[in-house]
Amino acid sequence: MRPRARPLPENDVDQQTPLRPGEPLGADGSASLPPRNRLLLALSVQDFSLLQPQLETVCLPVGTRLIEPNTPIRHVYFLDEGIASVVASTPQGRRIEVGIIGREGLTGLPVLLGTDRTPHTCFVQTPGAGWRIQADDLRRAMAASASLHQHLLRFVQAFLVQMGQTALANASHVLGQRLARWLLMCHDRVDGDGLSTTHEFLSLMLSVRRAGVTVTLQALEERGLIATKRGQIAVLDRARLEAVAGDSYGLCEVEYERLIGLPLCPKLSQL
Repeated sequence: MRPRARPLPENDVDQQTPLRPGEPLGADGSASLPPRNRLLLALSVQDFSLLQPQLETVCLPVGTRLIEPNTPIRHVYFLDEGIASVVASTPQGRRIEVGIIGREGLTGLPVLLGTDRTPHTCFVQTPGAGWRIQADDLRRAMAASASLHQHLLRFVQAFLVQMGQTALANASHVLGQRLARWLLMCHDRVDGDGLSTTHEFLSLMLSVRRAGVTVTLQALEERGLIATKRGQIAVLDRARLEAVAGDSYGLCEVEYERLIGLPLCPKLSQL
């Protein structure tokens, strides 16, 4: 059984258990399972050793705000499980999801690019756990290793591709394709076939009316591609769901593997 990390309240906490230098990674800061984060797994031993002493375990409940807009980023998070949403918003409160991050990446991309803030919000949409590092500690590690910095910048490129494809899907694809793409991307980032979400959340993230989400989900369910119940969606037929998504899905996943050297998730290597 995977050791449980201590809960991390919304916004931020400072009472987390740091890993001791040289100690194998575990979900409670002790010798146990290694990280599941794909970026950490792809690091060389030398580069990982620059991060390991500074990593802290965190539990990430739904709604945990990892980044506040226009506020200095204090920590960068490497998720082992769960999904974080990156959301753009207008002064009038209109919001849309511009990207998602799971165990394939990290939050706080501005830190990798030499700045300390972003106008976007980042929060946990699917509960999970992972590792965090203080932004200043990550900056020092990147300054000490050009290869570490380059590795993390390759994820920035992968995420920029995802954002570009999201913009393209929003402008060029019908709701059914966009929703199928979103379900597939989340399916890539969770264990099993179940996704925790609501019609209201989907309507906010896709910036469409809730009624449209409900009708589209019902159509997918009637075709046997998914099953829904309150707060849950199960993917039943991934291949046919990919057919619905069409060319809105797939390029980001290929690009990630090219850049990082690992499939975005083990599921993709098994398909």
